[in-house]
Amino acid sequence: MTAAGGSAEAARGGAARRPRVALLTREYPPDVYGGAGVHAEFLARELRRLTDLEVHCWAVAGQDGHAVHRAAREGVHRHPVPADLAAADTALRTFGVDLAMADAVAGRDLVHSHTWYTNLAGHLAKLLHGIPHVVTAHSLEPLRPWKAEQLGGGYALSSWAERTAVEAADAVVAVSHGMRRDLLDCYPALDPARVHVVHNGIDTGLYRPDPDTGVLRRHGIDPGRPTVVFVGRITRQKGVPHLLRAARAFEPGVQLVLCAGAPDTEALGDEFHDLVTELRQQREGVFWIPEMLPREDVVQLLTHATVFACPSVYEPLGIVNLEAMACGTAVVASDVGGIPEVVDHGRTGLLVPCREDDPAGFEAGLAASVNALVGDPERAAAMGAEGRRRAEEEFGWDAVARRTVALYEELLAGR
Repeated sequence: MTAAGGSAEAARGGAARRPRVALLTREYPPDVYGGAGVHAEFLARELRRLTDLEVHCWAVAGQDGHAVHRAAREGVHRHPVPADLAAADTALRTFGVDLAMADAVAGRDLVHSHTWYTNLAGHLAKLLHGIPHVVTAHSLEPLRPWKAEQLGGGYALSSWAERTAVEAADAVVAVSHGMRRDLLDCYPALDPARVHVVHNGIDTGLYRPDPDTGVLRRHGIDPGRPTVVFVGRITRQKGVPHLLRAARAFEPGVQLVLCAGAPDTEALGDEFHDLVTELRQQREGVFWIPEMLPREDVVQLLTHATVFACPSVYEPLGIVNLEAMACGTAVVASDVGGIPEVVDHGRTGLLVPCREDDPAGFEAGLAASVNALVGDPERAAAMGAEGRRRAEEEFGWDAVARRTVALYEELLAGR
């Protein structure tokens, strides 16, 4: 018998029923601000076709009770931070939500957590309910030491939660082969046989070239000039200060559009602001859009970019590169983590060596690669077309979901 009370045959997804899965995530629509949230949104959409799925996520600030109850009827359960912890450290607030999630998944066959924000909930559910726990690793706390700036002592707690969950998980999904190597390097106690690579995906129906230019004109961007676009949060991980310094050497006439907000710390936000101000004093055509744009606006900006720039210093995969490729745009990106598994150097974009001990060299490489493509728009367009083809053929969410469910069934069959 399974811990949830069903037979092993049922747990294998046989004739009796589909596996009952609880997917745990901090981010879920309408509150999605990063790649892990995008992953959870689209994976859940596909898993509903293959499993009996419940989503457990954080409550959305200001959401009324009717919306919460309606979402629960649709299989989405939103968990608020406990009132007694409202003013507590971020990590303690997270753990408060995790306790509620662990309690709420009783009756599920399997729990699948995403990011450290829900890893502890998944681990506790495994122990409490006796069900398998799958962890998807979107990033690793040991490789993001700058988060100590953001979380303070909470970084020690987030690191502990991630390590505890990963090392005890029944299976760990790495979103790239690079992430798999990082997992085994950071957590040598982890059995390599339990680490499975399932790449992130992209919905090429939502992310597709948009010929309209209304969004560009609304922000004052000239559709007739070469444009470099960055989309991401203002974090050390995304490396946007490197891009701003590299932009000093962009060819004259190149516009830079920065869809960048939500700085991790006030100091990082100040640094970003100062770099933008300095760059604007040196060249025209620098646009900073700090608010979170609707998906359709981002799609239009990506479509009309000559180059999408991804200067990340750490990136397990980088869904945003897939988004740009699906919009038919060439990519210039750092060669870190899983990015080389998405951006095919010389075919869908250009990869730039990123070395911690040579930031100036990295920034010069970014500038040179951008200038090479804006100076050869036919080459950039050909890379964009090949990127679209690659996104369509190799990174569909339906395939991601099928591989994920196959892993669930393997785990349940062994119980």
